[in-house]
Amino acid sequence: MARFLDALVVGISAFDLWLNIDSDHPVEVGCGILACAALAVRRRFPRTVFLLGVPATLFFSLMAVPFATLYTLARHARNRLLLAGCTLLSATADSLVWPLSHYAQENLAGSVVDFGYLLAAAVSPVFLGQLVQAHHDLALRLADIEEARDHERQLHAQNMLARERAQLAREMHDVVSHQVSLIAVQAGALQVSAADRATTDAARTIRQLSVTTLDELRHMVTLLRMSGGDTAQLSPQPTLADLRRLVDGSGLDSSLEGELPADVAATAQRTLYRTVQEALTNVRKHAPGATATVRLWHDEHHLGVTVTNSPPTRATLPLPGAHHGLVGLRERADILRGRFESGPTPEGGFEVRLTIPYEAEPTARPTAEA
Repeated sequence: MARFLDALVVGISAFDLWLNIDSDHPVEVGCGILACAALAVRRRFPRTVFLLGVPATLFFSLMAVPFATLYTLARHARNRLLLAGCTLLSATADSLVWPLSHYAQENLAGSVVDFGYLLAAAVSPVFLGQLVQAHHDLALRLADIEEARDHERQLHAQNMLARERAQLAREMHDVVSHQVSLIAVQAGALQVSAADRATTDAARTIRQLSVTTLDELRHMVTLLRMSGGDTAQLSPQPTLADLRRLVDGSGLDSSLEGELPADVAATAQRTLYRTVQEALTNVRKHAPGATATVRLWHDEHHLGVTVTNSPPTRATLPLPGAHHGLVGLRERADILRGRFESGPTPEGGFEVRLTIPYEAEPTARPTAEA
């Protein structure tokens, strides 16, 4: 379609040149033919094609060439001063009498009137080209607005889904997680205080099943709280190997000291990781500008982590908090028969300390089949 329009414009311009040609001078005729032929590439080189059309407009009384060149230039250019200068140049070239030696013989008043009419004729394609350009820009803007609205609707839908998931997660955490935690704690107490072997084994089994159920439940709550996209991927559970990345990416002046054995149970690794994560989060919220030290330690029967931060160096903003994070960490420690402690330090900072029994990761055993 574009090639057909280019051929049509070139044909109309050539016909206009043929109607208005009044000289057989080869230079003048060559300039006219070159101006008509150059219209085929006016979209790629609008300024060059316009300049090639100025001599033809000076030599002959043409209408198609200046109209096409000015329209194309106004359609693509955004420099208003450039458009004004080109309009004046085209109107001046069209109003001058060629040869210029005959200009003194013309009526000056008539020339001024002609210049006014020709200037108005030159302004018309410029206004038309600017109108088409504005229409094109407006269409692109409307498309961008519609795309932004679609994106906003998608975000709103995702936000509503995330709220529903968060509400469901809170209900599951408040109702189920608390009850399973109590079962695990009571089963652990029964395991310690029971006199006969059968009761102790039953209590141990109940506690182990409760710990596993609570861990899976918390994993499910975490997934429900995810605000993922269309396909939520199951992210792997954190381990001790992820502590370095957690500390480095905390946004604090923090350091990690010490190490733990590689055969620590997976549940204990997750508890240690969550403890460090919650402690660093609290430092960011309640001790701006403070430094934090994460120290891992272990002995023959116990292992743990201590997170200590210095006093804040900037004004602390009052942020809302119900201390659910510390309560959850204490519940995790109780399930693992450990101890969780937190409180201020003599230097004005804060310290979080977790101590849990050292249990190696059990090896897989064959299960009996019925």
